[in-house]
Amino acid sequence: MTQRIRPGAVAALALLLAAATGCAGQRPAAPAPSGPPAAARGAGGQDAEGPRPFTLLAAGDVLPHSSVIDRAAADADGAGYDFAPMLAGVAPVVSGADLAFCHMETVYGEKGGPYTGYPSFKSPPEIAAALRTTGFDSCSTASNHTLDDGPEGVRRTLDALDEAGVRHAGSARTAAEAARPTILPAGPGKGAARVAHLAYTYGTNDIPVPADRPWTVDVTDERRIIDEARAARRAGADVVVLSAHWGTEWQDEPDATQLDLARRLTASTDRGRPDIDLIIGTHAHVPQAYEKVNGTWVVYGMGDQIAGAMINHEGAQDPRGNQSSMGRFTFAPPAKPGGRWAVKKAEFVPQWYDTGTGRAIALNTAIDDGAEHLRAVRDRIRTVVLARGAEADGLRMGR
Repeated sequence: MTQRIRPGAVAALALLLAAATGCAGQRPAAPAPSGPPAAARGAGGQDAEGPRPFTLLAAGDVLPHSSVIDRAAADADGAGYDFAPMLAGVAPVVSGADLAFCHMETVYGEKGGPYTGYPSFKSPPEIAAALRTTGFDSCSTASNHTLDDGPEGVRRTLDALDEAGVRHAGSARTAAEAARPTILPAGPGKGAARVAHLAYTYGTNDIPVPADRPWTVDVTDERRIIDEARAARRAGADVVVLSAHWGTEWQDEPDATQLDLARRLTASTDRGRPDIDLIIGTHAHVPQAYEKVNGTWVVYGMGDQIAGAMINHEGAQDPRGNQSSMGRFTFAPPAKPGGRWAVKKAEFVPQWYDTGTGRAIALNTAIDDGAEHLRAVRDRIRTVVLARGAEADGLRMGR
C-alpha cells in the first residue's frame, strides 16, 4: 500500500459540497439504512410473486489513512469518529440500488484506539456504522491489509460490521463461518433475487496466513473461487458476484494476471451456466477499465472511494489515487427457471474524494451544480473506464 500525505487547507469547494450533500454465515437483522425505504429502493419496486429485476452497485476501496481518521474525528466534534459526512455526497447513489457492496480495505482497532494509518492500518470501528448509513449492504474484507493486526484485527472488524448490520465476505473468525457463503436478498419480498458475495485477495503483504487458522482470509486460488461459487449456487444463489483484490498499484491498465484470471473465471461454467456473474476489482488505487469478458462484466479496478492524499511509486503526490468509479448493474430474471440472470443495463458513476474537505463527490451531480473545474477529472475517469471498448457493449456513464 502506498503512502499518503496530510491534505492542506480546506478547499473553496466546501460550501458547494455542503449544499450538494444533504460475511459469511448468519447475521443479525440489518437496521434500515438512511435514504429511501427498502421497498422503494432501486429497480426492484414492490413485492411480486415472480422474480424481478434488481440493481447492484459496487464501490472502491475504503482506505482510512491518518488524515481520513483525523477528518472523521473533526466531523464527530469531540464525540469519537463520524465517517458518515464524508460519504453523504454519494449516499443517494449507494442507497438507490437494491444491493450495494463496498470494499473495506483495512481492519479495525479497539474502541477508543489507538488507530494507525499507513503502512499497518488499524481503523476506528465507527466506519462500519457509516457504511450502513450510506446504504451499503455487504463489504469485501479480503485485502493485502487483512492481517495487519492478525486474527484479532479480523475479529474486531467483523464484529463491528455485524453490529452495524453490514454483511461481509473474504475473511472469517471460524472455519464454520468461512465455509458458509454470504448470500443476500436483492430487495424485499418473495420476488427478490438471492445474490452471493465472494471476496479474495492476491496476498497479505507477506504476512503469513496463520497455519492453525487458514480460513482467516481468502487468498486467490482459481479452483477455490469456482468451488465456492458452485457451493453458493447449491445454497440457493441466483447471482454470484466476486470481489477481486488484484492488479498492479498505480497502473491504469489491467495487468496480465488480471486479464488471464478474468478470462478463465468468466469461461468457467457448470451445467451450461457461468459460475461467476460479475467481477468487481479493487487494490490498484486508480480507476481501471470495465470490460465484458465471455459475456460477463468485469470491473478491473474501481479506485479508492476514500483515501488520504496519495504518494505513488515515483514519490509524487498523485491525484489519481482519489479518483474512482462506482459500478451499477441492473440484472433481469432468466426467461426460464434455472437460466442465467443477465445484466440488461451497465453503468459507471464517476467519483472523486476531495482530500481538502474530506468529502466524496458524485462528479456528475457536482458538475451540474456549477463545479465546472471538476469536468476534467470526470472526463479522465470516463476515458480510463471505457479504454477496453466497454461502450460498444452498452456501458454508459450514470448519475
